[in-house]
Amino acid sequence: QVQLVESGGGLVQAGDSLRLSCAVSGPRISMQLHTMGWFRQAIGKEREFVAAIKWSSGKATYADSVKGRFTISRDNVKNTVYLQMDSLKPEDTAVYYCAADRTTRWQSSSLTSDYDYWGQGTRVTVSS
Repeated sequence: QVQLVESGGGLVQAGDSLRLSCAVSGPRISMQLHTMGWFRQAIGKEREFVAAIKWSSGKATYADSVKGRFTISRDNVKNTVYLQMDSLKPEDTAVYYCAADRTTRWQSSSLTSDYDYWGQGTRVTVSS
């Protein structure tokens, strides 16, 4: 069974940086999981796509709202996915979730329904 555990959330001020981590555990991860994603959900809003990275190639995709400010990366040795968040804004406040997609796709999916495994989330609060 694949497990995802996020960490690194917290309270920061606008303009600050934060790095989230997602530790991935389970059997044959590199063979099972093809894409890792980060999503977020603010209070009263639907969960939305933030970024994704292909486990093997490292190809990354981003939501327009975070492009140029956030960077997704992965460490295949540590089985960990990161989300570096710079120039944070109050509208980035949300619970951030790590997710894993088992399906090989031409492009990384931004749909929550395409992801098979989810972490418990880590809260990020950005004050103005």
